[in-house]
Amino acid sequence: MGATEKAWYLYLLECENDYLYCGISTDVEQRFQNHQQGKGAKFTRINRPIRILGVERFGNRSEASIAEAQLKKRPKPKKLVWAELHNNYWCN
Repeated sequence: MGATEKAWYLYLLECENDYLYCGISTDVEQRFQNHQQGKGAKFTRINRPIRILGVERFGNRSEASIAEAQLKKRPKPKKLVWAELHNNYWCN
């Protein structure tokens, strides 16, 4: 990662109505707050996020976007497995 590049993060949220939502951001905590306040994606305005299930760090936006597209294609049980493997974000 270059000196001017920010790290990008892929995150998975547990939302109301038993839904999951994944997205990318350079600041997961701020993005989560935006989603909770109804300032995020249309999906999270309808199905408000409850908590962050998992986060994975990437060196740039392109890598994070590719991983996001792959995660979105997975069925819910596999997304939850991914979350279990990437739920140590807050411990760093």
